[in-house]
This record gives sequence, C-alpha cells and structure tokens, in this order.
Amino acid sequence: MFVTRSVSDLVADSEGEGEKLRRSIGPVALTALGVGAIIGTGIFVVIGEGAKLAGPSLFIAFIIAAVTCAFSALSYAELASSVPVSGSAYTFSYATLGELVAFIIGWDLILEYGVSVAAVAVGWGGNVNEFLKATFGFVLPDAISKSPSEGGVFNIPAVFIVLLISVLLTLGTRESARLNAIMVVIKILILLFFIVVAFTSFHSGNFEPFAPEGFGGIASAAGVIFFAYIGFDAVTTASEESKNPSRDLPIAIIGSLVISTVLYVLVAVAAVGVAPVDTLSGSDAPLAAALNEGAGIPWAGGLLAAGALIAITSVVLVIMYGQTRIFFAMCRDGLLPRRLAKVHPRYGTPARLTLGFGVLIAILAALVPLDEIVKLVNIGTLFAFVLVNVGVIVLRRTRPDMPRPFRVPGVPVIPIIGILLCGYLIAQLPWETWLRFVVWLVIGLIIYFGYSIRHSRVRLGEKADAPSVEKA
Repeated sequence: MFVTRSVSDLVADSEGEGEKLRRSIGPVALTALGVGAIIGTGIFVVIGEGAKLAGPSLFIAFIIAAVTCAFSALSYAELASSVPVSGSAYTFSYATLGELVAFIIGWDLILEYGVSVAAVAVGWGGNVNEFLKATFGFVLPDAISKSPSEGGVFNIPAVFIVLLISVLLTLGTRESARLNAIMVVIKILILLFFIVVAFTSFHSGNFEPFAPEGFGGIASAAGVIFFAYIGFDAVTTASEESKNPSRDLPIAIIGSLVISTVLYVLVAVAAVGVAPVDTLSGSDAPLAAALNEGAGIPWAGGLLAAGALIAITSVVLVIMYGQTRIFFAMCRDGLLPRRLAKVHPRYGTPARLTLGFGVLIAILAALVPLDEIVKLVNIGTLFAFVLVNVGVIVLRRTRPDMPRPFRVPGVPVIPIIGILLCGYLIAQLPWETWLRFVVWLVIGLIIYFGYSIRHSRVRLGEKADAPSVEKA
C-alpha cells in the first residue's frame, strides 16, 4: 500500500507515446492560470468578512495569510520543477509517501475541486443577477437562477457556465489558457480601477482605531482570508502541459502568489481608505459599496459586478482544469479506470473525463443546496499542502542527488513551518468539514481496496507503451 513510483518512471510516462498530454503552455500563461485561480470571489466578497474581524488593519491580515501560503508555495515549486508530471499533490505524494497516501489525497482533491467549481458556478449565477440589476435594471426569476433549497427550481446560469467551460477545456489547453489570460488581464484592470479611484477619495481617518480587536482580530481575519489565496497549487496540475516545466512552474507558482498579494493589499488599503469599515462589512458587494458611498460613483457597481463575473469565470476554468488533470493522472496510473484517461487525437485533451465531470458538476450546481458546503473550509487543500511539505523533506532524504531546478531554502525548517501553519488551520475546521472528509475518504478506500489495488500499474509492472489515444 505504500509502494512509491520513481520520479524517472513518472516523467517517462508523461513523455511516452501513450496517454500523453500536449505541451503548449508558457510561463506567462502558467502565471495567469495561478492568478486566475486565486483572484476570484475572494477579493470581491471575503474582504467584507475580514473587515468585520480586523477592522482597518485588514491589509495586515492579507499579508499574514500570504506568508502562510508562501511556505507551502515554495515546496510546491520545488516538487513541480523536480517532478513535472500532471497530478499536482497526488503525483508528488505517489513519488514520496506511497500509493495509498497518493490515492487518498487525489480522491479528496477530486471532491474539493468539484465542490469548489459547483459553488463558484452558483456564485457566478448570483453575480449575473447583480450585473443585470446594476446595468439594465432587471434580474432573472428565482425559478431559473436559484437552486431548490433557495426557492428556485433549476439554476440555469450555473449550468451554463460549467458546461461552457467544459467545452472550452475539451477543445484545447492552449486555447483555454489564452482565454484565461485575457480574463485575468481584464479583472486586474478592474481592480486597478478600483484602487486608483479609491485613492482619489482617500480618508486617513477611516483607519482609526487601527486594530479594534487587537492582534487576535487580525489573526482571525487572516484565517478567513487565507482561503482567498487558495489556487496557486492549480498551476502544478499543468506540469505536463508546460513547455519548460523545470523553469516555468516555479516562476508561475511564486509569481501568481506575489501578484495576487500585491493586488489584495492595495485593494484592502484602498477600500478602508475610501469607506468606513462598517460599509465594507455590511455589504454583500463591499467594493461596489465602497465606491458608491465613499467616492459617490453608483455606476461602479455595474463595472465591479462585471469584474466579479470575469473573475469567477476564470476560477471555474482553472479549478475545473486542475480537477480533470488530477483525475487523468489517477486513471493513467490504473488507480481508476484507464479508459477514462484517453486523450483526444485532435485536441490533445482528456475529452471524455472533462465532459463527464462537466455534466456531473452542472447537476450539482443546479440542484444541490450548496450553502453549507460553501461555508466549510477546504480541508483537502490544506491536507495537500501538508503532504507537499512532507514530500520535500522525504525526497531530500531519499533522493538527495535528484535534479532540483528550484530548491526550497532552509530545508527542513521551511517545510516544517508550512506543515505547522497548515496543521493549525486544519485544527480550527468545524466538525462538519471533518465528517465530510471522513465519509468521502471511506468511499475512496472502498474503491482503492476493491479496484485500485488490483489494477495499479506500478504493481502490475506495466509501462506506458500501449497506444492510448482515441481513434478519430
């Protein structure tokens, strides 16, 4: 159960003639993938939640959350440059901690990514109504814009965006990455617009009292805000489709985190400067409310609603992309049915599983109540962060001579700090999160011992020499 796959075999699989993805993404597009995954609903919504806890010192909470992420980001950068294979934390765990641990984290990430896409798609539907209301003065009926638990029948906007992104991801990774890059540029420009306008109506008095709840309030806000940074790990799911992964992946991982942090801090300072904290914490659209009340620009609501739509669209694209690549890697390794890992001969993408996931997630987004799921913290992501940090330490000891284009400084101290920080946040999670994690884990273990352990390629000694591209 704890057999590992050698790094050389993993890389050979990705470069063989079988289930092979097309290398078509450069460093700019990879960085855009990271920024696209990070900057989404978080900055448009979570800033209000953080303001309730930290007050005017909100921007410090953003910095603390970024530092917490940075430790794990460094570990991701080392493993991604050393093991440039599709699958992210799943593949890294397979190479370091063994098959069972790899299956557990891959299985959990499939759930976490799927629930995230469904939840974000529901948020996209809600922002469609905000945009229509601010721009055209009308909204879609609840029956076709909300789930049954919210008084609707079928959430058509959520289904639309999920199926649209599924088709785009099927048609090609390079094309999807280009579209994501365009959306990232647009939403960054909208955030820069907010920053510039807010600073023209800046009121320094809004920063008093600076930290009404002391450091405890700032730390609590950082715990909430941390999840606005989750997404940089999605870059590593593109390892196998990167043109030069050893060089480009560390640049993209660290670069996307730095870009997002700078924007987050500037937006936090500008938001508090243009409007009182009560305005931010009392609104479902805090940035629009800040410009409306503080700068007297009511039409900014429509612009920021459009920015939120674009931001959320790119998040759906990147997170769904990451989910399909993790599932692809597990199928190719034989832990899940191999036939699902077929690569389309024309598009060079895993078309079957991409469209299959699209349909399942669309159903989830349309019908299933997601209010409680959205409130739960992403235990799978934090668990993945822990395993990646552990993986760096293990590989440094077991494979000291392995080429490492990027090296985490101060090993094992830096990874251990990353583990402790993630462990602290995991310990704060509500019992519902743990229950969901355990139930999903039990289902996964049944599949592992009933199917995966008998079909695992590493156990069968099978090499990636069988043609696995669908016939046109």
